[in-house]
Amino acid sequence: MKRSILLVEDEENLLKAIRLNLELEGYEVIPAIDGESAVTIFRSSAVDLVILDVMLPLLNGFDVCEKIRETDREVPVLFLTAKAQGEDKVRGLRLGADDYITKPFNLEEFLLRVNNLLRRSPKKHLAQEMLQEFRFGNNLVNFSTYEASNAVGSLQLSKREAELLKLLISRNGQVVSRGEILELLWKNEESPTGRAIDNYILNFRKYFEENPRAPRFFHSIRGVGYRFTG
Repeated sequence: MKRSILLVEDEENLLKAIRLNLELEGYEVIPAIDGESAVTIFRSSAVDLVILDVMLPLLNGFDVCEKIRETDREVPVLFLTAKAQGEDKVRGLRLGADDYITKPFNLEEFLLRVNNLLRRSPKKHLAQEMLQEFRFGNNLVNFSTYEASNAVGSLQLSKREAELLKLLISRNGQVVSRGEILELLWKNEESPTGRAIDNYILNFRKYFEENPRAPRFFHSIRGVGYRFTG
């Protein structure tokens, strides 16, 4: 699975150039052009690295970094800025940034820094790969056998149900977009739709919720995706 990078840069030409070079290195790049959209994307996506310009519209890079660190202390943050003042570097590092590079920069050096940070970054998909069994409420799911149990009895999940359930649980508390789900689980099919995922979520509520009309675990976020909270 590709490592995912959130690239936050408001200079369009620079954004395109950095994105192109990162994608040529095999990374998945999620772009953002202002601080507020960067925070929204970060909270709804699983990323392995944040590359963050300091001078941004709406929220500056320092504010974005601070908000990221409120919920995630592990994802590496690389500040990318035209400012070379020592106080900016110190401020960024105090907020939890992992590295700092000043524009204009040497592309080879920049890519080496990205690679080094990603080597130290915990892989967001690793939890999903290692997850074999999970208990929430009165429910227990075994992802090796596709078996599950609830307060009433046991049931057998389909392979697709188990894969989707595993993905959502591995991102506990995070919104997983429809697009990401379709790409990861339906990638070999020609015309999947978001409605297909809706049906699986409805089934999960029937299987695992005490009151499917007032779900505790499985939530639909209108226009975005789905979130498991357990």
